[in-house]
Amino acid sequence: MRVVVCHNFYKQPGGEDRVFRDETTLLESSGHRVIRFTVHNDTTDGMSPLSLAASAVWNRESATLLRDLVRKTQADVVHFHNTVPLVSPSAYYAARKAGAAVVQSLHNYRTICPKATFFRDGGVCESCLGRKVALPAVVHACYRESRAASATLAGMLAIHGLLGTYRRAVDAYIAMSQFARRKLIEGGLPAERIALKPNFVSPDPGAGAGRSGYAMFLGRLSPEKGVDVLLEAWRQMAGGVPLRIVGNGPLAEDVRSAARANANVEWLPGKDDDEVRRLMQDAALLVLPSVNYEGFPKTIVEAFSVGTPVVASRLGAMQEIVEDGRTGAHFTAGDAADLAGKIELLMSTPATLAAMRRACRDEYLRKYTAEQNYRTLIEVYERAVSVRRGEAPRPVDAALT
Repeated sequence: MRVVVCHNFYKQPGGEDRVFRDETTLLESSGHRVIRFTVHNDTTDGMSPLSLAASAVWNRESATLLRDLVRKTQADVVHFHNTVPLVSPSAYYAARKAGAAVVQSLHNYRTICPKATFFRDGGVCESCLGRKVALPAVVHACYRESRAASATLAGMLAIHGLLGTYRRAVDAYIAMSQFARRKLIEGGLPAERIALKPNFVSPDPGAGAGRSGYAMFLGRLSPEKGVDVLLEAWRQMAGGVPLRIVGNGPLAEDVRSAARANANVEWLPGKDDDEVRRLMQDAALLVLPSVNYEGFPKTIVEAFSVGTPVVASRLGAMQEIVEDGRTGAHFTAGDAADLAGKIELLMSTPATLAAMRRACRDEYLRKYTAEQNYRTLIEVYERAVSVRRGEAPRPVDAALT
């Protein structure tokens, strides 16, 4: 199969970039021809607000380039990851016009929330869910803290909703979790076209022993990730549980200050993939204190792959992926005292942690290997091609929903 994989890179690298890399590598290693079509948000710095707005709604240049690429390579499928703001939904039409099926991975909630996270003012916000025009996002300047930028995204969603783009121009969607799938359907995407395919980890890193006895946070240091909740939990904790924070972001100075004030907190920015893997193998547990829904945190699968239990907010997809009492523990989102209590309880019961480590590793082997992910991805592609040809696709397998 010939596949064009399209991705608009963010200025700040994140999970979507890693998934793009992992999936293209997986396809190539399985014998498929993969053609990468990428743009980067670094190029937006010199663009006027008007040009950027026009690009987000309908980027004629990207559409033309993609159409010509599909024709030249005779691609069967164009698989999109992020399209905002330099690719735009115009590329869906270009790909289909050139004869390819269109697949869109839904790493976040961009098609139904201009900010993409359902997060505002420190908590979950669904004010725009189900609206034809996302006016609350404009009023609250949700996207890039700018009313103009938010209006651009809200306008893009409204225009393409009116055109029927998300129902007519995309042959298959990929949601990462059941929770996300339900929200996307509630927001108006066609249920019959949304398959379920989680993230994966490859190559298999092997189980770690978790002997170093520290908790670990891995991710962007930003408000929606619950960094303030994490730091407050460690301020309240009576015991001496070490915490290693790996990542960078807008709250980096808060983390630096916490590390200076608390000998149990250590900040480790700038770690490469190998170093992160070793840290996670040695960690007693991973902490995921996000106060937004999340899409499908790749950090959870990375933790499972090395057998590290996860303490996660009882919120959104996290409470679905982490099984309370088996592969980790849940705590009330935003509640630092509850988080501190769960951490101290687990760290004081080594037998429980050991059983959870085995369960996490089993969960990875059952659900999140490259082999299983590849089978699901190809099934999605085949269904998309059937839809593009006007054929009645095979009934959706239970694993895909």
